Order: sequence, then structure tokens, then C-alpha cells
Amino acid sequence: MSRIAFIGLGNMGGPMAANLAKAGHAVRVFDLVPAAVQAAVDAGASAAHSALDTLTDAEIVISMLPASRHVEGVYLGDDGLLGDIPGGALVIDCSTIAPATARKVAEAAAARGLQMLDAPVSGGTAGAQAGTLTFIVGGEAEALERARPILQAMGKNIFHVGASGAGQVAKLCNNMALGVIMAVTGESIALGVSHGLDPKVLSQMMAVSTGRSWATEVCNPWPGVLENAPASRGYSGGFGSDLMLKDMGLAVEAAMSVGASIPLGELARNLYSMNHQAGRGKLDFSSVVQLIANEK
Repeated sequence: MSRIAFIGLGNMGGPMAANLAKAGHAVRVFDLVPAAVQAAVDAGASAAHSALDTLTDAEIVISMLPASRHVEGVYLGDDGLLGDIPGGALVIDCSTIAPATARKVAEAAAARGLQMLDAPVSGGTAGAQAGTLTFIVGGEAEALERARPILQAMGKNIFHVGASGAGQVAKLCNNMALGVIMAVTGESIALGVSHGLDPKVLSQMMAVSTGRSWATEVCNPWPGVLENAPASRGYSGGFGSDLMLKDMGLAVEAAMSVGASIPLGELARNLYSMNHQAGRGKLDFSSVVQLIANEK
């Protein structure tokens, strides 16, 4: 079993840290939200007083943070952790951030003799809780083999997609597709409802037809269709609309950096921006259906 420092205990990081503790690892955690730390402690982790305090005797350092600036701040800021991480430790950042940021931090880690992987995840909060996440990994193959037992305690699929930063590129490709699919699924159901169709029956039909997707089968955007979907609990929990907006913006930036064309991705990014302006940024990203259905 490994000694693990875990920084960032949000909707995804909290269950991930809990699964590591349940697997028997010694997990030392930190988050700015005391309740999140307590939840991890209740699951078997131990609490640290700061991000720096998590590093005591750590063999593995894992971070799950909201955005690029947070990752840079934790590792490279004035009080950045890279200079304090024990020699020989493996660093795994599971945040979804700009590929350039992932490469920048990995290069700084390498300069200090540390191996680092960018390993963003897919599978949503349900996957984080169930330990069935997909890890999309960028970095050296040797480092991944070191990380594999740790990642397997949190997920069931691991893809090595290339060098440092590649994990982030692949994750942005996935989330761009997800953002577009969720928006058009909500649009399709709203169209059916406007013609008097039952959204549950319509969704069931789509889920076994050519329009099937994760949005129809797992995270249906229409309230009351799937009991456990965020839409059926006021769009609470799940993956925040503002986080999807962030990821769609990163996808647009990644496309611009290589001159790629993503017209649907750009349109969907604008829809999530409008959803933010409508005050639904903290709700699950499936709440974009309310924008499409002209709900207040």
C-alpha cells in the first residue's frame, strides 16, 4: 500500500480519495472546504492542515483542482509544492487543464527529478463514487506503470495517449463531444415535448436507437426521466455547467493553437456561456436544456 497526498476534494476528488482509502492506502488529504476534508476523513483518510502538510512521507502526490491557474499555483507558485515533494515521489494531476499548463508543470517537475503524469478523468461523479472512472494519461510509460495500481483503485479504464499534455488534449476532445451531445440531446427532447410527447418515452426510444448516448442513458437532461440524474434533483451535484464552459473554452484554445476548425464546439461553448449568464453556472451542465427550453 502507498502513502498518498491528495489535494482537492470536490465532487470528483472527494470520492476518488475515499476509494483510495477504502483500498487500504494511507491517504493524507487537504481542501479549502473543511466539510470536504471531513467527508474524506470519515471514509478513512487523514486530514492535513495545508497542501504542504499532505506531503509528509508521500510516495504519490495526486491533485484534482478546478483550473490551470490552480494547478500552477499549487505546484509553481511562490509557495509551490514541487520543491517540497519528497525525492522519488510520483506526481499525478487529475485536473482538466490547458495542455500547455500540463507540459509546463511536468517540465518543472522533471527539472527537480520528479516524474509527473497528467491524468484527467471521465465518468462523472457517479464514476468517481463507484470507482469506475476512465483515466486519460499523458506522460512516460514507466511513470504510468508506477501509477497503474493507484489509478486502478479509482477507475476501471486507463488509456495512455502520449507524452505530457496529451492526456489533456484527449480529455478536451472527449468533453467537447460531450458538451455538444448534451446540448443537442436537450434540444431534441425539448422539441418532442413541445409537440406533446412524453419526455420519458421519447428518451427511452432514443436510448435504444441511433440517437443513443451517455446523455440519454446516464445523465438525461430532462427532469423526471432518470431518477438518479442531476436533472431529477434540481440539477444539483454532477458536473458543473461552469466547468463544462471552462473545458469548452480550453478546447477552443487548443483548436486555435493548431488552426483546427471546431464550429460545433464553438457554438456549444457559447451555449454554456449563455447558461452561465442565466445564473445556472453552478448547476449540472445538463441544465443547458433550460436555456434551450426558454425556462427562467
